[in-house]
Amino acid sequence: MARPSRFRHVWNYIRPYRDKVVQGVVALFFVNLLTARIQIEIGAGVDALKNNDYRQVLIYAGWIFGMASVMMGMRLWSRMLLFGVGRQVEFDLKQKIFDHLLIMDPAYFGNNRIGDLINRATSDVDSVRRMLGFAVLSLFNMIFAYCTILPTMLNINVKLSLVAVSVYPIMLLIVNLFAGRMRGLQAQVQEQLSSVSELIQEDMSGIALIKIYAQEANERNAFRSLNRDLLAANMDMAKTRTILFRILEGVVAFSSLLVLWVGAEDLASKTLEIKDFVSLILLTGQLAFPTALMGFTLTAYQRGEVSIDRIETILAEVPQIQDAGNAIAIPPDNLQGQLTAKGLTFTYPAQDQPALDQVNFQIEPGETIAVIGPIGSGKSTLANTMPRLLAIDPGQLFVDGHDVTEMRLQDLRGAIAYVPQESFLFSTSIRDNIRYGNPFAEPFEVEQAAQAAQMDGEIQNFPKQYETMVGERGITLSGGQRQRTALARALVIDSPILILDDALSSVDNQTATKILQNLSTGTRRKTVIFISHQMSAAATADRIFVMDAGKVMQVGTHETLLQESGGLYEKLWNQQKLAAALN
Repeated sequence: MARPSRFRHVWNYIRPYRDKVVQGVVALFFVNLLTARIQIEIGAGVDALKNNDYRQVLIYAGWIFGMASVMMGMRLWSRMLLFGVGRQVEFDLKQKIFDHLLIMDPAYFGNNRIGDLINRATSDVDSVRRMLGFAVLSLFNMIFAYCTILPTMLNINVKLSLVAVSVYPIMLLIVNLFAGRMRGLQAQVQEQLSSVSELIQEDMSGIALIKIYAQEANERNAFRSLNRDLLAANMDMAKTRTILFRILEGVVAFSSLLVLWVGAEDLASKTLEIKDFVSLILLTGQLAFPTALMGFTLTAYQRGEVSIDRIETILAEVPQIQDAGNAIAIPPDNLQGQLTAKGLTFTYPAQDQPALDQVNFQIEPGETIAVIGPIGSGKSTLANTMPRLLAIDPGQLFVDGHDVTEMRLQDLRGAIAYVPQESFLFSTSIRDNIRYGNPFAEPFEVEQAAQAAQMDGEIQNFPKQYETMVGERGITLSGGQRQRTALARALVIDSPILILDDALSSVDNQTATKILQNLSTGTRRKTVIFISHQMSAAATADRIFVMDAGKVMQVGTHETLLQESGGLYEKLWNQQKLAAALN
């Protein structure tokens, strides 16, 4: 069942370019016709040379030169077409994989190794390109060689032609015997390459941590181990391929030896002419090359087969979170920012206890809500459900009365600016990072957002101000600067709802309080959900949700919650006051 499936995938890859493939294949057919004819003309030229007919030799030479020139042009054209199709398929596959990965849920990337995904989008796609370029060209070249050269040989001398090809079934049997092993070895090579890519990606991302804990030696040993496994897999593949190629070369050499032996006897008995013998020798060589090339073709084909399976595994994944068939289109500008939860419940696949358990609330437009609670209480999970970064059931969460599972994802996420715990920045300028969500934002809009995030003053002190490059993942900025830059990025898009998931943890309480005050003023107040462990900043919110074990345990203002003696909020507040006093 797997093999027809691969053929279907291959056909789907090349179908948009079938006209070019047909042209390339037709050109290759005429190349083989001319190849067979040229060998005949060379034999005739040798015969003319034997008879000292130099004028006829020159005519044959000119005729051969002309046909060879045409053949070279057609061969070049066929290669450009077929290799070009391979390159185009490579482009299409890379784009298709990238587009597909963009629609996958965040959980998908948590369950799959990033290095492996990168390897599939690069190395495996390259293997498919080789399969559709080199392997397809070689396969058709071999078929056409047998369809054109073999009949020409039989027309010259049946006995000698059969002697020449008598060993070729042995070649096919040998190739078939090696096929399964080479496919398994190629899959092993690809997996080992993915492991190496994954380790490199992880270590480059966590280089600071490696240095902090002085783990360079351990990481070096880990890489050496994986690299050694990759080397061993490649060596096994190379050894198997080399053995196959040498066996095929030996069979081809034996075929030529048989032709010389039998042909010499026929020449001696005058049953075979010189010109026919020369043509047969040349034709045998032309037929032997594409047959011997089957080893290389097999390698490219086996690698392509493995890579197709690995690529299609990615493309077969379906995102859990996607637009419903009748998704409602609601422009974000038409939303006020009301949030309602009715029995909101969510359980992670690997856990038994729900991360959110029957959560109920209603948040009015423009209201600032602080969400606090101990670690693991469900705060971040609650934040992730609002823009549907987690797959929740219908009828549990609403924006302005609209079920979020019935809204278009584009509209829902356009209405919610979300600043997660990890303040990811791209390796570009501060300006481009801030206007990432709105690439056409005017400079004054970028600066206003930075001012609201309490970041403008520090940016003005940078050597290149807003054009300062932040480095990969914002490595040139401090933790607080990265968080405030990420906040400014969220403010530029001016969504009615803003979620801060502990996004000011690296900012001092005073600055965090100023930021919240900025968000609570203006002509269009945002609905702000502020998840934090900074109790003093949370105390300024309109209301405070206190969570524990996936439930909202308390709701109220700072003053009313402190009046609930023995409550969780009072306990958390006293703990922070004690920690501040000890510091």
